[in-house]
Amino acid sequence: MGSSAGVLAASTVGPAVAKTPDEAKRARIAVSSYCFYNFFLSTRDRDAPPMEGKPFDLLDFPEMVADRYHVHNLEIVKEHFASREPSYLQEVNARLKKAHSRIVNIPVDIGELWNQPGLSSADTKARERAISLYKPWFDVAEAVGGRSVRCDPGKINTADLSPTIASYQTLGAYAKAKNLYVIIENHFGVGSEHPEELIRILRAAGGHVGALPDFGNFPDQPTRERGLKLLFPLARTVCHARDTEGDGSGGLVHFDLGQCVRISKEAGYKGIYSVEAEAKGDVYANVQHVYDELMKHI
Repeated sequence: MGSSAGVLAASTVGPAVAKTPDEAKRARIAVSSYCFYNFFLSTRDRDAPPMEGKPFDLLDFPEMVADRYHVHNLEIVKEHFASREPSYLQEVNARLKKAHSRIVNIPVDIGELWNQPGLSSADTKARERAISLYKPWFDVAEAVGGRSVRCDPGKINTADLSPTIASYQTLGAYAKAKNLYVIIENHFGVGSEHPEELIRILRAAGGHVGALPDFGNFPDQPTRERGLKLLFPLARTVCHARDTEGDGSGGLVHFDLGQCVRISKEAGYKGIYSVEAEAKGDVYANVQHVYDELMKHI
């Protein structure tokens, strides 16, 4: 990694400098900017309730999380970066250093690939196009001292996983050269209803391609238990921690966060638990709730 990553690592609150059990637990927790998507103009829902105060700016986000939650690991979604220009990323680094914080993962959603085969396309040029859209975010992750980038496979052809695997092998090689990981989440049908498909992709793609287990995104509790047991041994950097998910009709389904953490421990997971709390209602309280639950169970 570049020099900026070394600076951030030295200033990060982490297990190596933890002095108490609570500090050791806190060093395993991140807060995702996704929780606050309605506070950022770039991701705000059109029908979101009026904001109190000014919109969020990524440059202020590390200090807010550190001050309010005493958490120094951050997961920042792609849309919350105002630019990929080196001067802007240098300013992001400066704000991270000021807050003694680090970015652990960048989840990347690309609009033109939604509902498309993308990385799973049988057309070589289409796959190359998708890969070219993801690659710059590994450059960003390297510049801000990150550890991984989440890249979605698109619409998978379950009868032929070879195009998907080939794309991740290419991205994995690019990530490896930067000491990063490509991670794949169990969402949008990928690994959610049939996690075994995602496992086949991960095992074939190579060591710098790993899982991003989300405690949610499963159709029922038996699939959640089975899926997390399969995914956590292949998790490399972060997982998404929460205890609710949408029920498809505007309501919420609650599930046992403690059980999810126990499954991760049984798998020997050593990575970060990124809080991805419900983004409606009192978001600050929702994040605090998930944080408190993690502190009980990690």
